[in-house]
Amino acid sequence: MRWMAIDMATARPSRRRFLAGAAAAGLAPNLTWADAGNPTYLAAARLPDEIYLLFGLDAEGQVAFEIPLPARGHAAAGHPERPEAVAFARRPGTFAIVLDCTTGAEIARLTAPQDRHFYGHGAFSRDGSRLYTTENDSELGDGRVGIWAADDGYRRVGEVASGGIGPHDILRLPGSDTLVIANGGIDTHPDTGREKLNLPTMQSNLTYLDPSGEVIEQVSLPTEMRLNSIRHLAVHADGTVAFGCQWQGDLAAAPPLVGLHRQGQHPRLLAPPDNAAMNGYVGSVSFSGDHETVAVTAPRGNRAVLFNVNTGDTRKVITSSDICGVAQTNDGLLLTTGTGAIKAAKSDRITEVGHLAGAWDNHLTRIANG
Repeated sequence: MRWMAIDMATARPSRRRFLAGAAAAGLAPNLTWADAGNPTYLAAARLPDEIYLLFGLDAEGQVAFEIPLPARGHAAAGHPERPEAVAFARRPGTFAIVLDCTTGAEIARLTAPQDRHFYGHGAFSRDGSRLYTTENDSELGDGRVGIWAADDGYRRVGEVASGGIGPHDILRLPGSDTLVIANGGIDTHPDTGREKLNLPTMQSNLTYLDPSGEVIEQVSLPTEMRLNSIRHLAVHADGTVAFGCQWQGDLAAAPPLVGLHRQGQHPRLLAPPDNAAMNGYVGSVSFSGDHETVAVTAPRGNRAVLFNVNTGDTRKVITSSDICGVAQTNDGLLLTTGTGAIKAAKSDRITEVGHLAGAWDNHLTRIANG
C-alpha cells in the first residue's frame, strides 16, 4: 500500500482540539502514548521540497502521527511513559527538539552548551526523569554524556565523560539504568562539518556507565581493527549488546563489522560470507522480536544481514535499495529505506507494508517502556 504524508494540522482534529482546549483550561490531562495514536516506533523522514518530519508508526508500520522538523533529523528517543519524543539533529548538530506527540507542539529545545555538539542519539532513564545525550567537547575532542531533567522542562543538570572519543549511539540496558555507549573514536568539529580529524590515532570502544558516570566496563576491538568505528547499538532482553561498525580504512581490507558483547566477556564478531558487500558500513542494528536474530543494515551495500544470535551464522540477506532503519516487532523485524519503503520481515517472508512519498532517514527507533 502507499500513503502520503498527512497534514498534522488536520490529523485527528477532534482529539487535538480536545487536548488543546483542556490545556487552555488548565486541566492538564495525564496523557499517555495512546493519546498520540499508540505509536511503537519513531522515525525521521524527508519529503520532496526539503520538508522534514518526525513520524510515529504503529506496530504494523502505519502512520500514527507526523510532526514537522526544522531540519534533517537522525534518531529519536521516546519517553517511556509520556507521549514525548526527542528528535535529534544529524551530527554534528547543536539542537534537539522535544515534541508533544499528541499536539505536535514543541515542549523544549535542547541546545548543546558552548563548545559542544550532539551526535544524533539519546536515551531516557528507566523512570523517564532523565534524558542522556551523546555529545562532543569540540575543543578537547573528548566524548561527553549530557544529562537533562525531563521532569523539569528538560533543563540541563550535568554531564559525565562518555569514556572515549566520538560517542554516537547510547542505550539503556533493559530493566536497569546502566548506559551502554558506542564511542566511535572519531573526533569531529562543527567548524569542519563531518570531517574526521584523528584517523591516525582513532580507537573506538564500547563503554558501560553507571548514571553517575562511573565506568562499569569498557571493551575495545584488537589494535589491528582500531579503524573499525563502533557506531550503532541494540540490546537483547538478557543484556547482550549488539554493535555495528563503520570501517575507516581500505574497503578491501574491511574486517567484520558486527559484534555481540556480554559484560565480563570478550566481544564476539560476526561476518556474513559476503562481508565485502556491506561496503564497510553498518547503518542500524536490532534484535528480532523473538531475540533469536540480530539484524544489521548496510545501506551502502543495499542489504540487511540477519544473523543467528547463538551460532553467529547468517540466516538471511535482504537486498533493498538504501535500506537502513531496523527495529524489532513482536515476531520479527521492521525495516525502512531511503526510497520510502517500510518492510516487515517475519520468518522467511519479506512484505512491504507501507511506502512514504519521500525518504526515511537512518534510524527506526522502538519506544522503550522498561
